[in-house]
Amino acid sequence: MRQVREQKGIQDVTIEDVEGVVNGDVYKESNGPTDCYAAISQVDRLQSEPESIRKWREEQKERLEQLDANSRKQEAEWKEKAIKELEEWYARQDEKLQKTKASNRVADEAFYKQPFADVIGYVTNINHPCYSLEQAAEEAFVNDAEDIFPGTEWERVAQLCDFNPKSSKQAKDVSRMRSVLISLKQAPLVR
Repeated sequence: MRQVREQKGIQDVTIEDVEGVVNGDVYKESNGPTDCYAAISQVDRLQSEPESIRKWREEQKERLEQLDANSRKQEAEWKEKAIKELEEWYARQDEKLQKTKASNRVADEAFYKQPFADVIGYVTNINHPCYSLEQAAEEAFVNDAEDIFPGTEWERVAQLCDFNPKSSKQAKDVSRMRSVLISLKQAPLVR
């Protein structure tokens, strides 16, 4: 209204001019939001918060920032620890693999030195000097021929058998045959 008075003078102001200014029609201005919900939220913002609530909000914000920093730090530590443990696991697995390879090589050499290795052997295309099948079978036959004594036949048979009681659902049950061979090895038949 003050603006209208200044423009027209005090005596020239009419009721229509005042109503237009109050409603915001003359200058297309508004005293605030026209939406009632926006007006309520603006009033809420204009009212000042009590000191205790403002202090609590600041403390809460600091506490949350500290918790976030701690969680980021802890997450970084966990990632470093996980990477370290994964590298150690790979090292253990590699070491285990190397040991298994070495023990398999020793077992293969021992297998091909036993009698009838060329007959029961599954590996035929090995070009390594220690795996000469004919030579290993011949040496095993000569060594075994020297050790042939009456009553050791079942011991020789038992050397060719695998008595590991690993059971598989797909394999047939051979536990009875295994027990028969073991009993014959321990107490051979007398003729």
